[in-house]
Amino acid sequence: MSATSPAAVVVLAAGEGTRMKSKTPKVLHEISGRSLVGHVVAAARALDPQHLVVVVGHASEQVTAHLNAGDAVRTAFQAEQNGTGHAVRMGLEELGGNVEGTVIVVCGDTPLLSGETLGALAATHAADANAVTVLSAEVPDSTGYGRIVRDSATGAVTEIIEHKDATDEQRAIREINSGVFAFDGRLLGDALGKVRTDNSQGEEYLTDVLSILREAGHRVGASVAGDHREILGINNRLQLAQARRLLNERLLERAMLAGVTVVDPASTLIDATVTYERDAVVHPGTQLLGTTHLAEDSEVGPNSRIEDTVVGTGARVDNSVTLSAEIGAGALVGPYAYLRPGTRLGAKAKAGTYVEMKNATIGEGTKVPHLSYVGDATIGDHTNIGAASVFVNYDGVAKHHTTIGSHCRTGSDNMFVAPVTVGDGVYTAAGSVITKDVPAGSLAVARGQQRNIEGWVARKRPGSAAAQAAQASSQETDGQS
Repeated sequence: MSATSPAAVVVLAAGEGTRMKSKTPKVLHEISGRSLVGHVVAAARALDPQHLVVVVGHASEQVTAHLNAGDAVRTAFQAEQNGTGHAVRMGLEELGGNVEGTVIVVCGDTPLLSGETLGALAATHAADANAVTVLSAEVPDSTGYGRIVRDSATGAVTEIIEHKDATDEQRAIREINSGVFAFDGRLLGDALGKVRTDNSQGEEYLTDVLSILREAGHRVGASVAGDHREILGINNRLQLAQARRLLNERLLERAMLAGVTVVDPASTLIDATVTYERDAVVHPGTQLLGTTHLAEDSEVGPNSRIEDTVVGTGARVDNSVTLSAEIGAGALVGPYAYLRPGTRLGAKAKAGTYVEMKNATIGEGTKVPHLSYVGDATIGDHTNIGAASVFVNYDGVAKHHTTIGSHCRTGSDNMFVAPVTVGDGVYTAAGSVITKDVPAGSLAVARGQQRNIEGWVARKRPGSAAAQAAQASSQETDGQS
């Protein structure tokens, strides 16, 4: 922990979010690879707090399961949603009561909030020795927001006044309250015990703590966010889409400043969990999702979906979909390929046009150029799989594995009926159905012999266009002899 690391961060995520009009709890709606609450938790963890607790309520089991799907997050249960003050009290009780040190309270529906901004809030709180520090923002239009009223001499916050209660002079103030706070933990615990419920909602308001502390002679300050858009909360699908666009722009800007070429940012999507190295190139219409990693000099797109995939140095993915795959250095994918989970493409290998692979390990320099399905297979190095080949891996009950060795040349329109093993250096004839193991160095031919029945068309299809064409061809041949 650093000197300004808080003792605790409390994330408020108990509400239902009815304006989302969804069976999914509001905080579990996703943008840029994380849920709304997931983005907030990531920002909170950037502060390295001693404790982190998420207050859950509506659909608590679903939200808790989501939070524990990765690194487990401590949760506190708010059985009845009795206001923000009550929610914070539930969070502190989960931590054993009063907390010594700084306690930061954030809302679980603010996905644009960054760890840097929360860090600045904590630093301002410590430097100014405040009892409470409000995260504020200066907005172009403050209509409808609570205004931050400051003492002109000291800069201390004297009150937060709601729009409906503000004078014309106060309504001209553009600094607003975000609903994010840093508290002295001991003072917060005491003040929460004094919060009343004699209001129109009958709830415990966290903002009442500010007036309680101020009236007790404690200093209330504010830390201004560098970008007012960070404090935006999500209440409906429109705001969700707007936040997605803003976050996507931020993430792409970060990637470009790190040395990634994004040809058309307006048509490119990137998740917060994507990583990359310099000189990677992303073409238009591409989605970079999940835990995808772009290595140096890799090139993806256009019109590609790359999800949970490692794209190796200098590899190229063109007009393709890859899911939970590994693409080796210098490998080529597409156009119009589909790499499904478990595919591992070796260095300088190729999954070409209209090729689908699933749970397949493809060796270095091996090529599956076009029109093929490779499922549940291992293929060695420097092998070429002929066009229109199918690895027949499913017998209707279970999946079976096919193994093909190195330096093989398999013919077009082959069927490999698993389980089957083809040794190193094997050739297979076009049109073969391989059902038995093939020893190394062999030629495998598994097809019926061709038989030509001359005159069949004239006898069976007399007068047809085919018969007429055949007759004309025969007459032309006879005339030349």
